[in-house]
Amino acid sequence: MMFKLKFCLPPTVFSLLTNMTLTAIFLFSSISEVIAETYPCSGDFSDFVDDLKSEAVSQGYAEPLVQTFFANVKRDEDVIRRDRNQGIFKKSFIEFSTLVMSQYRIDKAAEFEHLHSEIFTRVKEKFGIPSGVLLSFLALETDFGKVQGDHNTINSLVTLAHDCRRPELFRPHIFAAIELNRRGSFNPETSIGAWAGEIGMIQMLPLDIVYFGQDGDADGKIDLKHSVADALMTAGRVLSHFGWQPDQPWLVEVIVPPNLPWRDTGLTSKKTVNEWLKLGVKVRNGTQPDGQIKASILLPHGRKGPAFLTFPNFNIYFKWNQSSVYTTTSAFFATLLSGEPMYLARNSEPPLEDNQILQLQRLLQKRGHDVGNIDGIIGRKTRAAIKSEQLRLGLPADEWPTAQLLKLINP
Repeated sequence: MMFKLKFCLPPTVFSLLTNMTLTAIFLFSSISEVIAETYPCSGDFSDFVDDLKSEAVSQGYAEPLVQTFFANVKRDEDVIRRDRNQGIFKKSFIEFSTLVMSQYRIDKAAEFEHLHSEIFTRVKEKFGIPSGVLLSFLALETDFGKVQGDHNTINSLVTLAHDCRRPELFRPHIFAAIELNRRGSFNPETSIGAWAGEIGMIQMLPLDIVYFGQDGDADGKIDLKHSVADALMTAGRVLSHFGWQPDQPWLVEVIVPPNLPWRDTGLTSKKTVNEWLKLGVKVRNGTQPDGQIKASILLPHGRKGPAFLTFPNFNIYFKWNQSSVYTTTSAFFATLLSGEPMYLARNSEPPLEDNQILQLQRLLQKRGHDVGNIDGIIGRKTRAAIKSEQLRLGLPADEWPTAQLLKLINP
């Protein structure tokens, strides 16, 4: 999980913030542009580390602590390689969800929930987060804590801050790690996690741990790597802070009629549940949501593939991870682990090849659309651009890239 809190704070301010309410913290973060540092990157790695040391001392950290913290930091080339090759998110929703929602994980989720039922109950009572939602994140992030990564955390963070692709994201987490080290809850020599610096069962970056970490087992420390209680209570606090509405749906599978006005689908278009029902949309299983709730129709594989109603709680998933494929998979897996059946794959048109998606993104960009990075990933911006072109060309505006669309916009 990766948040974007982009400012560096000295120990005194860390101490102040961790005693504030989360609302106050984010009011404080609104002035981050004023206190944010410049984010130098590249150049000699040793010089870069020396600059980090100087900045840490200037923030108020004791020099012996700083020297010890950075004593053995190294650039990790494997981290750069992985950062450049996140091919998993190029898969379509059906490809990705079929890959990760294994029967093993479904069985493991039931076992894990039974084993830790008291903790799941406490999280639900305190934050209103259903167990299926938490289990889905645990499954996809670390296989219920089994696979938490094999990279030295500080090496990963310093490497990614030194690299110039996203230094503004990773540099603040280095100083947060120093703060955690000062508190005795982070060891730069032994902390092992994901290649991008995330730690623990739910994969959180250091600055996020400073803000959101919860001592769920009341042992006086926050240990997201080994303590299920700490990990689940922290996840609950994060989701609650981001606006999760207790006892409200997040995603419900539906059957859509062939004559649905496709231009009204997509996450930016909303109608009440009753309005969708009047257009012929039918809830496939389970209890029908409140008819007055606003919802969107999500067609991750276009009008011929699976279809879902999404609700305000679904938007919280994008604050956890911005990948559309990951978000939709995690949200659906949460419904599956809550007792609903597997979605209907139906008969969607096959996804384009990687080189075709890259070509499509370039063509869309040439036509003036903002598709984000030309990366072969069909994210929200690319889907919006596809819909715009489908409307221009008189095609069903279902945001699904097809060979026909590619042919029509290729000069």
